[in-house]
Amino acid sequence: MASLSDYFAKNAYKPKYFLGDRVYGKFHSIPFIGTVGNDRVINLDGPEITIHLDLPMKHNGELKNFIIVKHKDIKQTLTEF
Repeated sequence: MASLSDYFAKNAYKPKYFLGDRVYGKFHSIPFIGTVGNDRVINLDGPEITIHLDLPMKHNGELKNFIIVKHKDIKQTLTEF
């Protein structure tokens, strides 16, 4: 019988972005730049990414320092110098 680590290595979600990756995109048509906190799958809605923003944004009268977005809403910034 295979171990649990073998099972999860084979079947678990593999993230596209990792902790500290720099990304940019739009959140409800508001442009942002930030750092990836977590690329995760919680439920059947699909993967989502927690972004820690460089500058806070105001959305619906509320200031946000971090947001949760889908992969289609962001792009990775420069990775090599």
